[in-house]
Amino acid sequence: MFISIEGTPPSFKGFTLLMPAVSVGNVGQLAVDLIVSTLNMRRVGYIHTDCLIPMVGNNPYATSAENAEELHTAAEVYTAAEMKLAVLQIRAPIIQTKFRKFRKLMVSWIKASEFSRTVVLSSSHAYQRDDQQLQGMPLRYLVTPALQKVSGDALKELGWREMERVSPFPGLTDTNTEARLYIPGGGITKGLFTDSCAEELPLAVVLIFCSEGDNIPDAITLVNHLNDWLHLLDNPSQGPNKWKIPSSWRLLFGSGIPPAIF
Repeated sequence: MFISIEGTPPSFKGFTLLMPAVSVGNVGQLAVDLIVSTLNMRRVGYIHTDCLIPMVGNNPYATSAENAEELHTAAEVYTAAEMKLAVLQIRAPIIQTKFRKFRKLMVSWIKASEFSRTVVLSSSHAYQRDDQQLQGMPLRYLVTPALQKVSGDALKELGWREMERVSPFPGLTDTNTEARLYIPGGGITKGLFTDSCAEELPLAVVLIFCSEGDNIPDAITLVNHLNDWLHLLDNPSQGPNKWKIPSSWRLLFGSGIPPAIF
């Protein structure tokens, strides 16, 4: 459930919700980090659940020694009220046996909060692409029927490519097999999208095909792609990079090599 850290619980009615899927390369989570850091979003609460591996750490968006010591948890909610934007950042893996329970929690919270739309930032294994998915940009989207009515034309005008359905048995030409939605490495992405379709929630998925490694470039590509639609920043890809790298990324690959080993 959502727990507010403020005296008066915030109202999310009419807000856009951005959230990551814990997926290959953690690209969605890195993209959310960039958004929260750049927009200087305010923490308003957290999600209390037993579906995530418990964790706690220092402030990932610290700007000074004073606020660096603040404690932060596995799933926190940030807002930019003037933009009617809310962000859920997930910092821990979902427990394998509780995927369905976590999806139900998310759907319930999204409905109760009356978000105008939800956008899930995700990723999928590049090496498991179908032949048709090898063409063009590595970015894809999905949209539920409820959001298709509102934003479908805008996404088509942007020239975005919808996630292709693929054959369950690639290489076979059996016309009786129905193409399916397949997002390998996408975590809860497919399940949450399917649940949202059933519940008639206005939800979109924006994802990138990638591989594990240094996924910072993938995160920047994904958030620039999202910005073309939501206009979080003006012209972020022109001139110097306007996305603000959070302070926590200094330790993204651990600390340096200890000189004592030489």
